[in-house]
Amino acid sequence: MTLGHEPSMGQTSAQERLGSGTMFDAIAHRYDFLNRVLSMGIDHGWRRKTVAALVDSEGREPERVLDLATGTADLALAVAKRFPRVSVVGSDPSSKMLAIGEQKVARRGAPVTLEVGDAQALPYADGSFDACCMSFGIRNVPDRSRALREMARVVRPGGRVAILELSEPREGLMAFFARFWIRRAVPRIGALLSGQREYRYLQESIAAFPSPEAFTAMMADAGLAPVQTRPLTFGVCCLYVAEVPETVRP
Repeated sequence: MTLGHEPSMGQTSAQERLGSGTMFDAIAHRYDFLNRVLSMGIDHGWRRKTVAALVDSEGREPERVLDLATGTADLALAVAKRFPRVSVVGSDPSSKMLAIGEQKVARRGAPVTLEVGDAQALPYADGSFDACCMSFGIRNVPDRSRALREMARVVRPGGRVAILELSEPREGLMAFFARFWIRRAVPRIGALLSGQREYRYLQESIAAFPSPEAFTAMMADAGLAPVQTRPLTFGVCCLYVAEVPETVRP
């Protein structure tokens, strides 16, 4: 149950402490440990499904992948492990999170390059990548539509965009317990184990995120063609998969 991360362009100083690269710098040293505890290890399976979704509709595996909000590079490394011919660029606004990711990349000798960057203003040419992925980061991007348009721009026509994001389950008994875990348990346990109050921000940011239907529509408005919106683990998170149209670009 990760906080997620991405830049905070144009926000006030108070907001910059919540959801910004600076905030994640403060918890970088405990981030991976807390993710395992708060998600009870389920986040590994979520990432595997995200990686699998990067194979395009023609069955082609990506060879150039951009991982936004890469953090400590867990998803970037999962991509590198899954596809033998791939090279991955991981971008994140938190330099301290990236420093931990660099250590992982070096230990594994993975074909992953990590860079400080902003999903709202990507420095890559049109069609530079076969696919783009993002886990638990779009929730914290101030201008989500702008970031989605940037993803559509830098991915080649026919390429995939896969976004994994937390959500609040709506219906059913298990959804009730999942909401309790997100709203009550996660902020308290995160704050206790990390010593940082930022984990109290998690529930508020999830509650403020658009519904799966609204976010899918936002992807379409940004020039992406939605392929699948898949609730995972009783709706605790959703996997959004889209393609860049072959003939129409934003």
